[in-house]
Amino acid sequence: MSRTSPHQHLQHTEVSRRGLLKTAGGLTAALALGATATAADAAPATFTHPGMLHNWGDINRARVRVAAGNDPWLSGWNRLTANAHSQSTWTPRATATIIRGGDGQNYPQLYNDIAAAYQNALRWHIGGTEANAACAARILNAWSATLTSVTGNADRFLAAGIYGWEFANAAELMRDYSGFDLARFQDMMVRVFYPLNNQFLTGHNDACITNYWANWDLCNMASIMAIGILNNDAAKYDQAVNYFKSGAGNGSIQHAVPFLHTDADGYALGQWQESGRDQGHTVMGMGQMGALCEMAWNQGDDLYSYDGRRFMKAAQYVAKYNLGKSVPFTTYTWGTGQNCAQQSHTAISSASRGQVRPVWAMLHYHYNRRLYLDDKYIAQMCFSVAPEGGGGDYGSTSGGYDQLGFGTLMYAK
Repeated sequence: MSRTSPHQHLQHTEVSRRGLLKTAGGLTAALALGATATAADAAPATFTHPGMLHNWGDINRARVRVAAGNDPWLSGWNRLTANAHSQSTWTPRATATIIRGGDGQNYPQLYNDIAAAYQNALRWHIGGTEANAACAARILNAWSATLTSVTGNADRFLAAGIYGWEFANAAELMRDYSGFDLARFQDMMVRVFYPLNNQFLTGHNDACITNYWANWDLCNMASIMAIGILNNDAAKYDQAVNYFKSGAGNGSIQHAVPFLHTDADGYALGQWQESGRDQGHTVMGMGQMGALCEMAWNQGDDLYSYDGRRFMKAAQYVAKYNLGKSVPFTTYTWGTGQNCAQQSHTAISSASRGQVRPVWAMLHYHYNRRLYLDDKYIAQMCFSVAPEGGGGDYGSTSGGYDQLGFGTLMYAK
């Protein structure tokens, strides 16, 4: 739907996302009354800034709580300041061409620098240290002056998606800093990242529409949304929202969560599309879809609750299984390659079961603390891995950088 046309209005039992927004960026708790929101009211005519993973309310809350020495914010802050990427002495390694997949891979240079830019931006906003702001701007400026292409084999689409939305989030936090060249960065995102994001969602690398896992769509959807917000581009923002709701690929909500279940305790669960593959990628999906939903939330669109809170049901399912509990599973069949040859998963995969990624705080503090819902399994997972770190705290390979992290610091309520 267009941001200039009315969105579907909520039924009387539903709560408007806009009705939950409070002054000062959402510092005041919202009463959800246990209701189910499926769509937001009319989208704002202008974008909110900062308005991706964090709004001013999130930033102010973290600043105040850390200064007061309150946990869990202080523990989250200590995790941030202990990370090597958050040091103001970080030196960027910008390069003209980033390669992911195939020969000459060098993409760790990009994901390490993005983590450093984001973490320094957080330290500046929360701790007020000018040196961290200067460092974040230096990293972002170096890349916008240098990067001209992202390439490689099919994995280039993962790079353009994951690092696209993460990069834009770091820039969003720095957009009003005088030492940051926002216009040049915005141009880089449109020239280098968006074409690959759009190419993937519209063509899927010339493969069967179901060939690529949900995460491939989701990261590219998140990048398009983030670029839309960063650049005040309503068409791109709407492209991502519309794909979430009705896209043909596995990133749209009903394809990402193809089956619904109810467990013995009466909790609604949603089987995630990659559950039969492995749990590392399944938990990654919680982070990718979570980022998309949080960015939309901060712009007034409630994707978290869309389609009867289908994403919450999926997060409950993934959390429950990764806590070591059993979950139901329906055989999942999909088409692969260019001719859509069928393959099936007949059982959930235990590979990477229990893998820790910093994705759960965002989900718990939304469903439980913003909406006051019983998110039993999400909550258990959230607190079992708290306080959350970020890039550099979960290994040196790309999986540890698939999310920006620090959810305990930024989302605890």
